[in-house]
Amino acid sequence: MPGTTLDYHNDSISLRVVEALADATDTDAHELEPLYNVVDPEALDTLFERDSNVPIRVEFEYDDSSVEVRSDGTVTVDGTVHDDR
Repeated sequence: MPGTTLDYHNDSISLRVVEALADATDTDAHELEPLYNVVDPEALDTLFERDSNVPIRVEFEYDDSSVEVRSDGTVTVDGTVHDDR
């Protein structure tokens, strides 16, 4: 399964999550329930902006969707990788 690579200098992982959710649900990103109702976007961004060799994986539920974010920048929604590039 192909992945995406996070550009730590230009990408916000929380924004990538919102874009992936919008794509997965075929909904405009502005119409989604705010991400902060489910997970703290600032904490998520901070966690994934650190330079670390330790693999990180965060999983959470958003409405009826299962979201997974990995330290390599991969964002999956319900098991499907969403590539915004």
